[in-house]
Amino acid sequence: MGHIYYCAEGDSMTIHMQHQPFPDDLTRYSEFACLDLITPEEMRRIDHNAQSLGITGLELMESAGTALSLVAQEYHAGIVLILCGSGNNGGDGLVAARHLSREAEVTVLWYDSGNQTRSTRCQLERLNHCNVRGIRFRCREDLLHHLDIFSKADLIVDALLGTGGAGTVREPLKTCIDLANQSQAPVLCADLPSPGIIPDRICAFHRPKVKDSEVYDIGIPILAEIGTGSGDLLLMQERKQNVHKGVGGEILVIGGGPYQGAPWLSGLAALRAGADIVRIVTPHYLPEPDLIHIPTSGDTITQIDLDTIIPLCDRSDVVLCGPGLGPDAHEVILTCSEHVKKGVFDADSLRTPLPHAHESLYTPHAGEFTRITGRDPGLTPYDRAHAVRNSDIPGTVLLKGPVDVISDTKRIRFNQTGTPAMTTGGTGDVLAGVCAALMVHLSAFDAACIGAYATGCAGEMITNTHGYGMTARDLITAIPQVLFRRTLEGE
Repeated sequence: MGHIYYCAEGDSMTIHMQHQPFPDDLTRYSEFACLDLITPEEMRRIDHNAQSLGITGLELMESAGTALSLVAQEYHAGIVLILCGSGNNGGDGLVAARHLSREAEVTVLWYDSGNQTRSTRCQLERLNHCNVRGIRFRCREDLLHHLDIFSKADLIVDALLGTGGAGTVREPLKTCIDLANQSQAPVLCADLPSPGIIPDRICAFHRPKVKDSEVYDIGIPILAEIGTGSGDLLLMQERKQNVHKGVGGEILVIGGGPYQGAPWLSGLAALRAGADIVRIVTPHYLPEPDLIHIPTSGDTITQIDLDTIIPLCDRSDVVLCGPGLGPDAHEVILTCSEHVKKGVFDADSLRTPLPHAHESLYTPHAGEFTRITGRDPGLTPYDRAHAVRNSDIPGTVLLKGPVDVISDTKRIRFNQTGTPAMTTGGTGDVLAGVCAALMVHLSAFDAACIGAYATGCAGEMITNTHGYGMTARDLITAIPQVLFRRTLEGE
C-alpha cells in the first residue's frame, strides 16, 4: 500500500506516491520463504523483484561472482579456466575471474553470441584492467584451436548457461561442455549446471535449483521472494504473431441483480487484462458493446436460468462468480460451480457451503473471510498469512487488505501495491476480473499474485492524477499499462 502526499506547486496540487516499509517486523517472515528446490523461472522472478526493491543487477552479479570465487579458492588451483556464456550467469563467472586473478593464472573462455546482457558486457570491460587472459569464441573451430587450455586447467568453472539453460545445447556451447567433461580438472558450476555438463560441485545463489547444491546468500531481500513485484510479470507469455481469435480466452461473469454495475466492471477489467471474449450473465443490460450480455429470466439470477448458464460454464475457460450478485442466488452458484474448469469466486459467492471448481480462486476481504471460515483473520500480514494457510479453503485464496495475502496452502505471497484511494466501490470487481483473465493461461496462485500486483500498481498510477476522485472505471484503463509493459533490466 502506498501513502499519498499532496504538495503545492503554484496554483495546482500534485500527488506523489511513496511506498511505505512493510508494516511489520520482517524478521519472522522467513518461515514463508521456500527453502526447497526452486525453478529457474522462480529465481528470475526473485532476481527482478530484488531489482525493483533497489538492488541492482550488477550488485547481485557482484555478490554471486564473489561467492563463486570464494568456493573456487578452496581448490587452491594454480590454473583456472572459466567458461562464460552471454547471459548473467556468464557475468557471474567474469566477476569470479576478476577476484581469482590475484592468486591464480586465470583464463576466461567467453562466448561472443553478439547478445550479451548489459551487466555481462560491463563485467567484460572491467576484466580489461585485470591480469586475466580472455579468449573469445564464436564457433566450434575457435574452441578446437584452444584444446590445451582444457588439459592444463587445475579447475574449470562452468558459467555458461545457469538458469538460462534448457533443452538441447547447440554448438559451439555443446563442444565447450564436451571438452570440459573430458578434462581431468574438477568442474565447479555457477548456480546451475549447464545442460550436459558433469559437475563436481555446484555453487547455488540464494536458493538451490538442483539437488546436491551448496547455497550461498547474495543479499536478496526477503520481500523479493515472499512479496509480489515486477518479476511476477515474467510469468506472462508474449503472444505469437500468428495467433487466432480466442487465444486470450473466453470468460463468463455471473453476477448482478442487487448491484448491476459490478459484473460489467469485472468484464471490462477482464478484457483489459487480455481476455478475448467476455460474456456477462446478469439481469440488467448496460450499453457496453465490447461485452456480450446474456439476459436472465427475471430481475435476479434463479434456478430457471441454469439451462442457459451451465452450457456457458462448460465452454468458458474461466468463470467469475459473485460480483453484485446478492445473497439469494447462492444455490445457483453451487450448481454452476460443478461445471467450471477454472473459477474465481468473489463477493456474494463467498458463502457456505463454499462453491468450488476444478481449480478455484477465492478473493475475500476480511469480513467475507470470517463469513466463510468463522475466524477473524487478524490485522497483521503475519497473522493473516497463518489464517489463510490454515483455513482449509479448497483452493487459492487472495485475502484483500492494506497488504494482500495470497496462498495456495503451500506458498504464501504478500502484495503491497495500491493506495487508500482504492477504497472506492468497484475496485474489488476490477481485481476479480483481472484475475479471471490471467487464469486463462496461469495457475490460480500466479494469477492472484499478478492480479493483485497489477491492480494495485494501476491504482497508484490513477491516484497520481485523480487523487481520491478515482473511480473503478478509471482503474480499468491503467491495467494494460502495468500488465503489458516490459521495463526489465537486460531484456
